[in-house]
Amino acid sequence: MRIGLTRTLMVAAAGLWLAGCSAANDSHPDLFSLKTPGADAFAAVPPAADGDAAAALPALGTTASAEPGLLGGDPNDDLSLGKKHYRANNFGLAEKYFRRAVESHPRDAEAWLGLAASYDRLRRFDLADRAYGQAIGIVGPTAEILNNEGYSYMLRGDYQRAHEKLAAAQRKDPRNKFVQNNLQLLEESYRKGKAIE
Repeated sequence: MRIGLTRTLMVAAAGLWLAGCSAANDSHPDLFSLKTPGADAFAAVPPAADGDAAAALPALGTTASAEPGLLGGDPNDDLSLGKKHYRANNFGLAEKYFRRAVESHPRDAEAWLGLAASYDRLRRFDLADRAYGQAIGIVGPTAEILNNEGYSYMLRGDYQRAHEKLAAAQRKDPRNKFVQNNLQLLEESYRKGKAIE
């Protein structure tokens, strides 16, 4: 009888915890899981003309949580600081914090994606490719990662590979506005014959 009651309480507690995670995602539009269709991505939209980075950096590997050890729940953890610096166009500092985040949490896809996006902005594409590979190894080739890889290839001026990645992202999530925007940006970039900056 005691064991059955204990199990019931544990299942109920787990259910409440999961419900809390779902509510956290709803109340924080910049937080999501890589498994959420149509979610944003780091390199989804190029910085605005005024120099502002993409409006929101999503949480890809974990959601904000009070549970110790999960990244993104503390505004002063490496993941949160990496996102803060990325948004402020401080890509060197963003790289530093995302790198520290992947060193302490090597199975966090969000941290790897942030690191890859930072390397893209620093034009360290060899390192960006490795970081994207790590994120894919954790969660697979999601629309968000494929979108970011496509953006990375646009930064390099490699239109063919950019189109391949973005088309694959669009097949996975046809209504994703960031993939659609990047496909449009790719077309404009190709017509002008100039890589995006």
